[in-house]
Amino acid sequence: MPSDAKILIVDDHEDTLYALESALAPLGYRLGRATSGDEALKQVLRGQVGLLLLDVRMPGVSGLDVVRYMRRLEQTQHIPVILLTGFGADHELTSTAFGLGVADLVMKPIDPWALRTKVRYLFDAHRRHLALEHEVRELRALVKGHGENEETAARRPLPHPDARVPVQRGQGAHTGELEQDRT
Repeated sequence: MPSDAKILIVDDHEDTLYALESALAPLGYRLGRATSGDEALKQVLRGQVGLLLLDVRMPGVSGLDVVRYMRRLEQTQHIPVILLTGFGADHELTSTAFGLGVADLVMKPIDPWALRTKVRYLFDAHRRHLALEHEVRELRALVKGHGENEETAARRPLPHPDARVPVQRGQGAHTGELEQDRT
């Protein structure tokens, strides 16, 4: 995730978008907004999205449809999603949402403090995860490059093992005994 990644807030109601932006502003993260599922998918596919706050029920492409699509693509399948609903959670919605791998399902009206806590944790955890993935890719490239050098080195004959071991004098139990016998 690039350092300029944003939190994308998706809701079809302007007042909800404004309230969510106000709640998250103290975190200092870049925020983006979308008013439909289609618009959200376009922004997610362009990259730069590190977390999605997504209304469940929107006209056209629903929040669940957005998540279904995201989970099928490698580039978007690990982006954390917090689903928002104003209709209350039912068993089917909860089961479907968590089955799709959403991070949380939050009921409106939203407690700003709780939302900030969840968003900070998920956004930062996702950034750390991507940084570790990047580091693993770099290490694999180094190991691969190092492995090729080892193959070349393996073709050279090794020196005799005795040539590498220095002679040790004056150490051990027998050395002390010999010194005592001489006196």
